Amino acid sequence: MHTLSLTTLRELARLSLPMVISQGAFAVMVFTDRWFLAQIDAVHVAAAMGGGVAAFFAMSLFLGLISYANALVAQYYGAGQMARCPQVVTQGVIIALCALPVLALVGAAMGQMFSRLGHDPLQVPLERAYFYTLMAGSFFLLLKTCLASYFVGIGRTRVVMAVDVAGICLNISVSWMLIFGHFGLPQVGIVGAALGTIVSQLFTIGLFLYFYLMPSHREQFAVQQSLRFDRGVMRRFLRLGTPSALESFMNTATFNVFLLLFQGYGVVQGASMAIVFNWDMLSFVPMMGLNIGVMTLIGRFVGAGDMQRANQVISSGFILALGYSGMLAIVFLTFRVELVDVFATGDAYFAEIRPLAAAMMIGLSTYVMADAVILIAGGALRGAGDTRWIMFASISLHWLMLLMQYMVIVRWKMDPLVSWWVFVAMLFAIAIAYATRLYRGRWRRPERLARVMQE
Repeated sequence: MHTLSLTTLRELARLSLPMVISQGAFAVMVFTDRWFLAQIDAVHVAAAMGGGVAAFFAMSLFLGLISYANALVAQYYGAGQMARCPQVVTQGVIIALCALPVLALVGAAMGQMFSRLGHDPLQVPLERAYFYTLMAGSFFLLLKTCLASYFVGIGRTRVVMAVDVAGICLNISVSWMLIFGHFGLPQVGIVGAALGTIVSQLFTIGLFLYFYLMPSHREQFAVQQSLRFDRGVMRRFLRLGTPSALESFMNTATFNVFLLLFQGYGVVQGASMAIVFNWDMLSFVPMMGLNIGVMTLIGRFVGAGDMQRANQVISSGFILALGYSGMLAIVFLTFRVELVDVFATGDAYFAEIRPLAAAMMIGLSTYVMADAVILIAGGALRGAGDTRWIMFASISLHWLMLLMQYMVIVRWKMDPLVSWWVFVAMLFAIAIAYATRLYRGRWRRPERLARVMQE
């Protein structure tokens, strides 16, 4: 069914490489923030994990919806409807503005949950401070996501890469100064890490607007005529993006609850998971760049009605993703103890953290290739507009995993490693489901693709 073309492979690599660098820079930012906080103690590391994931969960519904701008823009671009592309941005900004009161209510409610989930009393105030600060800048993240998705959709991934790398460099510098109080700035600890994130988001929005409002770009895409509500584009945005948003929200909800349940084991277990997921991000997040590239090209070729090229994109994506993740699996397995020691906190907790985190690294080394299958197959299906099936399949498997986690952690009070391997098994189940859907090909039927392009 899928064919390989060196031309398509090179095109996917050229489009995706800037996004791999961009996503990798984000992973480096989170990695660096956690490393800075590890210089304080293990409690700060665990609190950043809990507060950060909770903030992402609170924003995930709207992030999932707005980020679908990538596929929409790519579809319009492939169909030659250039003036439609910036109209997607305008509708995305309208959605972000409508999200503000909802995010304020959700943030206020979720901030009280950390103590109710049985977290360590030393950890709870740190989690709340980090969470509330990130939520205060939620609109900036939504706006940044909308603009970045637009530039990826029209194939200008180098712009996104340059902006993101510049923003991450600023983020690391500001966070370092605020966490430790350098250059006369106040020492605000974990709040400094969150403030660094918000400052960098404002900076990147300014850079994106510079490119978006350049005269040559305004003329080519009729940007000035796009600054209005468009019912047809908004209808497509909501019809195709809402399933993607619900999937993102529900999956993040299950992951967030799993994380918070796991942190109920204690500081040692919470910090161990934070360390493992830091290394996970250095594998998963760069591969998200390849996922974005696959979704963009599939959307473009669906818009152009060229399914032969779409098949070539899928084959090329699997070659690149499985090759990269296979090498990482070997590194994670071989050097698992040394990788854990990078985050040595120097306190009494780390003697217990090292063996647990090293054992969890074995699980990481086994599921990175499953992640690769999920990202490539999921990117192809989303780019083709098959978002409803992904929503139902992914949500079902995630909630089944959460039910198992509740039984393992709360009811049966089993060892943390049992909980960890249940999580690993869930990722393999999703990979098999996505690959099966992609192979059977119902998503590529002409009548289904025609409905995707309807406004």
